[in-house]
Amino acid sequence: MRDDDFATIGDQIERDSFFRRMLCELSGVLQDVVGEDETRGFVAVVGARIGDAFNQIYRNAKGDRRLTRPEAADAMVDLKARIGGGFSIESQSDEEIVLVNSQCPFGSAVEGRPALCMMTSNVFGRITAENLGYARVDVEEAFAMGHNRCRVRIALSQKNRDAAGGPGREYYRSNAGGRDGGAR
Repeated sequence: MRDDDFATIGDQIERDSFFRRMLCELSGVLQDVVGEDETRGFVAVVGARIGDAFNQIYRNAKGDRRLTRPEAADAMVDLKARIGGGFSIESQSDEEIVLVNSQCPFGSAVEGRPALCMMTSNVFGRITAENLGYARVDVEEAFAMGHNRCRVRIALSQKNRDAAGGPGREYYRSNAGGRDGGAR
């Protein structure tokens, strides 16, 4: 029998919030123990694997073919919406895609944990590179870094990779179209 006092908790504890909180706490502990740079590396590996898996889901929805630039941008926005983010397309051209976010899927627990931005960078980088051949992802603004939104610039060719001038991360299409693709 459930304690009536616990009924007031409502949906403060539920599966999705539990997993978001757990991931934020794990990244916080990692940052405290091994430092932010090492934590970014761990999160990048997980993000690359997740990015490849989600990319395949979106490609399967399109008949197992590579996504076009507009489809890749839409897939990234759709993915983030499905996990509680508020991304939208600020602009897109043959040179770049710029996405902005009004709501972080990790909620306020992301504050002070910029290593979690590697999840976004790697998922967006893998989806873009596997479909369009190349991506340089710059997280220009992020809730995790104290901004009131996220802003992500994705350069689509190496000639445009320095347009943002930030500490971007490059992604390349893998030979097999799977996990073997690289990020630098």
